[in-house]
Amino acid sequence: MTRRFAGTIIPLVAIPFLLLSVLSCSPRAIEKYADAGCEPNLSPDYRGAVIPPNIAPLNFRILQEGVAYFVTIRSEQGQAIPLFSRTGRIRIPARPWRALLEANKGRDVCFDVYVQGNDRQWLRYQPLVNTIASEPIDSTLVFRFMKPRDNWWKDIGIYQRDLTGYDRSVVLQGRSFGEGCLNCHSFVGNDPDTMTIALRSATYGSHTVLARDGAAEKIGAKWGYTAWHPSGKVAVYSMNKVTQFFHAGGLEVRDVVDLDSALLCYHVTEGKASVAPELADKDQLETYPSWSPDGKHLYYCSAPILWKDRSAVPPENYDKVRYDLRRISYDIETDRWGQSETVLSAEETGQSILLPRVSPDGRFLLFCMCRYGCFPVYQPSSDLYLMDLGTRQYRRLEINSEFSESWHSWSSNSRWIAFSSKRQGGLFTRTYFSYVDHEGRVHKPFVLPQEDPSYYDSLLETYSVPELITGPVPVKASRLARASRAQPSTSPLIPITGASPKAATSAPWQERE
Repeated sequence: MTRRFAGTIIPLVAIPFLLLSVLSCSPRAIEKYADAGCEPNLSPDYRGAVIPPNIAPLNFRILQEGVAYFVTIRSEQGQAIPLFSRTGRIRIPARPWRALLEANKGRDVCFDVYVQGNDRQWLRYQPLVNTIASEPIDSTLVFRFMKPRDNWWKDIGIYQRDLTGYDRSVVLQGRSFGEGCLNCHSFVGNDPDTMTIALRSATYGSHTVLARDGAAEKIGAKWGYTAWHPSGKVAVYSMNKVTQFFHAGGLEVRDVVDLDSALLCYHVTEGKASVAPELADKDQLETYPSWSPDGKHLYYCSAPILWKDRSAVPPENYDKVRYDLRRISYDIETDRWGQSETVLSAEETGQSILLPRVSPDGRFLLFCMCRYGCFPVYQPSSDLYLMDLGTRQYRRLEINSEFSESWHSWSSNSRWIAFSSKRQGGLFTRTYFSYVDHEGRVHKPFVLPQEDPSYYDSLLETYSVPELITGPVPVKASRLARASRAQPSTSPLIPITGASPKAATSAPWQERE
């Protein structure tokens, strides 16, 4: 029989000896040590980040060579947490960690690290400091988990993770409907009670699953990027004729182009789709819808179609396509759209503007910019930018890396963002979090904590499309799986063919692959 203690597995019979060792290794008991004169190297490197008061323990590895390791985690209030390890793996017990963070909101938490070398002498490293924010992060992260392969559609799933701990569960897995593909999960704000997931399956077709009020149904329409109106009464979604192609060389050889796209509006109660002419211009590509928190404006991205042949892959001038950031007014009571306006033009920035997301308090707009195109995850040049909607001033964030930063979402209190990043080498997408203070400063990001601090060292899957919600998805995975295999309960008439706002007289668009 074994028991886990502070990052190492030990027999129960060794507990008395270990406790004696821990007591003798406490900071007060280590009377003889040398100052290392530097900070220790850690993996993951959480130092200097602002962290939520409700985040799971930030387990880490000490990378310095040694035969024993001792860490004390302390703050102004509450009991310090002493931890001993023979391997350098530091696993923080949840209960004292939560108590320490709760008692010290708005204060710093310090990590004192001691390493014993082969000569049995101790080195004390400079303390590592994090700041505990006063505001919590939404408790649940919903994300897409898959291998980073362009042609591998098996074993793709939408999962949810409890951010206050390490529990992870399936929302919907592709194996549930004939090894299908699924993506573009979306919610009404940060509320888990309404959710849609787009499905693609050779066996069951390409449709959308709607989970709402504990029930699940299939809509006979292929939704792309989706934005729910705050009322939950309508959802604007994209229809995209997307194709993938490859470059001969470079850091990222994969690329994506939208040959055609438009935005439609789905009315939940009526089960019908409609279109605003300005959102389905036959000469424009419209995508990435996102509502303002008051529901009065829809933000989206739009670019001119620069090719005549809409079947060529890649089409001519694909690398000259740059999207503007636009918005259009909407009145939910009358179901009327206003005039579209440009918020930020690609001509002004010289880059393609993508993925607008407005903070729930309405103050800031977070978006990506990259050299060209519509798919920032394949663009190493993609960076995050923040706009103050009061002044329309924007800036590139200091948290960007040399690799792609892409899909992002806000917490319900507007103080945290989750985003996708390839900063760990440029290949694998991971989820990071950053604190956004009341002045709009965005602080050093930290990676999604894992129980095993070496988890990311060997992980070959990617975390993508991170969405923050206030609690777990209430609909069981089994119910969503049954809905994904069922016949559609409704099949709204698609009011366009191609990107032109005309009555549909032929089959819907080519499937989005």
